[in-house]
Amino acid sequence: MTDVKKDIKADEAMNRAEEARKQLTFSFKNLWNPDNEEEMKAVMDFCEPYKAALDACKTEREFVDYSVDLLDENGFKPFDPSQPLSPGDRIYEAIHGKALIAAVIGSADPLEGFNLVGAHIDSPRLDLKTNPLYEASDLTLLKTHYYGGIKKYQWVAQPLAIHGVVILKNGDVVKLRVGEDPGDPVFTITDLLPHLAADQMQKKASEVITGEELNVLIGGIPFPGGEDIKERFKLGILSLLYDQYGFNERDLVTAEIEIVPAVKARCVGFDRAFVGAYGQDDRICAYTALKALIDLDDPLKRTALVVLYDKEETGSGGVTGARSQLFPSVQRRMVRSILGREPSAIELHDNIENSTMLSSDVAVAFDPTFPSVLDPLNSTYAGRGIAFAKYTGRGGKGGTSDANAEFFNEVTRLFDECGIPWQTGELGKVDQGGGGTVAIFQADLGMSVIDCGVPVLSMHSCFEIASKIDIYMTYIGYKAFFEKMRS
Repeated sequence: MTDVKKDIKADEAMNRAEEARKQLTFSFKNLWNPDNEEEMKAVMDFCEPYKAALDACKTEREFVDYSVDLLDENGFKPFDPSQPLSPGDRIYEAIHGKALIAAVIGSADPLEGFNLVGAHIDSPRLDLKTNPLYEASDLTLLKTHYYGGIKKYQWVAQPLAIHGVVILKNGDVVKLRVGEDPGDPVFTITDLLPHLAADQMQKKASEVITGEELNVLIGGIPFPGGEDIKERFKLGILSLLYDQYGFNERDLVTAEIEIVPAVKARCVGFDRAFVGAYGQDDRICAYTALKALIDLDDPLKRTALVVLYDKEETGSGGVTGARSQLFPSVQRRMVRSILGREPSAIELHDNIENSTMLSSDVAVAFDPTFPSVLDPLNSTYAGRGIAFAKYTGRGGKGGTSDANAEFFNEVTRLFDECGIPWQTGELGKVDQGGGGTVAIFQADLGMSVIDCGVPVLSMHSCFEIASKIDIYMTYIGYKAFFEKMRS
């Protein structure tokens, strides 16, 4: 065989292999395309108000307040169960000020089910203990109890802010937000200087700072009148708080006050490819879902719901957590208002069981600095779009709903048809650790549900990182889900 014929045969084999590769293999690509100036502008523009939302909403209460204002501005009305609902109506209901349901009513029979996107709006933080205020060694401090999964050492020697509500004896609510404005003081947790930290540096990372050492420094000027005054440093702060805000130490017992990083949302990288901020888990998904709902065009076939939960970071318990029956109760009342009559128990179950849901929670973005805990073949990556997780949980898939193949295929096929790029992966290596989401609680009700959200670097830290293009594509994906899922 001549060399020319050999070359032709080799080229034919390569062509066949390339055609087979295109037909048979599958991979997830990086989505950044600097040549697409229109998309680049859309991505960057979308993330500017998102950054502002992160700065405005560092607690679940603040995110609910922000969401209500945004919904009001865009024509949504508070849900009145005594009034009928018609296609095109836009409604919301805040739940105890710490959770929220918003909906755009579609034209389809509600018994055929709704399309839901559910996110949580709480984030790891420090909460005040019920008796927090004390003085020691001429310093005034607050005792805290950390909330959710944190690396405790990350919270020391950092500027911190105080957010929350104090309920006075007469029922008045005092809102606190100190440490965010340029003229505000900040607070901090002191750390041991390296010169004396020989013993500390021998400890495991989980023990370098203990929970009882997360004490927040809030003052150091005593009450006037001399050294004979009992607890004069504590009294100095109490006097200041009473003069400025009108509450006393008794009011602190029932208060709900959270300590959060006093860091602003920023663009990260010379190219500004990322958003860095506290609390992106999971307000990144809550914000994109809420924006997708607001931007829906009428007419809509299936009713679309955004459900924003509290307490996910501590197991989703409590009246505002995803386990609460308040959320399906609101959904059932919506069914009643759409039907214009009292539905039967079977009909209410039909609505729930025919509903579909994206449990919108963040995924772990592959970090090349820490590859040993991740499976590169089964990880999600920053810059490759919205991320699906068929299951979460811990070793042996403990604590997961594990979406069935039919629903996983249905949702990803919809995204393919809409030209929305997506990826999928797991939390990490099988025996390395794990975590859960709210998906299991909706699955328990009978809904078809799968986890779907934005990949994040430095998750649960004081400064989480997300790719801007993933944020934008998540918004686009949620919007398509609302509009076209089973429509």
